[in-house]
Amino acid sequence: MTRLLHITERALWDAAREAGAYEMSTRGKTLSEVGFIHCSLPEQLSGVAEFLYGGYEGPDDLVVLAIDSERLTAPVRFEAPRPGGVEFPHIYGPLPVDAVVEVSLWDAA
Repeated sequence: MTRLLHITERALWDAAREAGAYEMSTRGKTLSEVGFIHCSLPEQLSGVAEFLYGGYEGPDDLVVLAIDSERLTAPVRFEAPRPGGVEFPHIYGPLPVDAVVEVSLWDAA
């Protein structure tokens, strides 16, 4: 199992739990707009969180979804945002809520 992480707003995760699947790609962008769900490995999460949510003052708490890659129904590809860059995991389809094995509050401190 590869442990993938995704940071999101609690309200978006709560809505996904009701729907049965999570379909946001990244902050403000849906899976259908981008084509995949952005994820991180544990050692990448802090940098990604700062890039996407640095200075975030939204109404909801941020949560980190811990995903069991073996429970996914969509393929995962490790890709770099630019040639020669660091590769990040991308889920090419909806994230089933039962693939999320842990949800924790994001603490930037």
